[in-house]
Amino acid sequence: MKADTNEQALLKGLANNDSKAIETIYRDNFNTIQAFILNNNGSYDDARDIFQEAMIALYEKAQSESFVLTCQIKTYVYSICRRLWLKRLQQLGRYSNQVDSLEETIPVEEDLENHEKRNAAFAIMDRAMNSLGEPCKSLLEGYYLKKMGMQELAREFGYTNADNAKNQKYKCLMRLKKLFFTQYNIGE
Repeated sequence: MKADTNEQALLKGLANNDSKAIETIYRDNFNTIQAFILNNNGSYDDARDIFQEAMIALYEKAQSESFVLTCQIKTYVYSICRRLWLKRLQQLGRYSNQVDSLEETIPVEEDLENHEKRNAAFAIMDRAMNSLGEPCKSLLEGYYLKKMGMQELAREFGYTNADNAKNQKYKCLMRLKKLFFTQYNIGE
């Protein structure tokens, strides 16, 4: 598969130091790389460093006359960043497998697709939580995110006992589930 005309124009712009092309590549790809690195024992600074290294590699390739991009830029950048990050983890002793054997586990396109699906599901969950309303939103956040116990939730929300808080949490969870799957099924 050859990269489309727009992607070729971006590569040409990158090779010519066109700030709009660089900004477009950054805007279209950095958040995915940041999420990948944050989800794999990294920090925001790690994500910036790895992305910068990938941009330098892409810039050098784009300047080469013999370079032919055979996939989308986002796939190429993601594969470079993934490989660089896994090497860094291995150097830090946080990843034990051989980096060379990683290519056999999950193809980059499949990994990127899974990552995008997970991000879409998180966005749907966020919208569902925001449309849930109070006190359900705060009750579920208290239980699942703040790890509050039922007694503590009962006190916080004015329920007479932990069982009432538990029943309300269950009702809220069922409402959230319904909202999530309604939006999730529309998105498919």
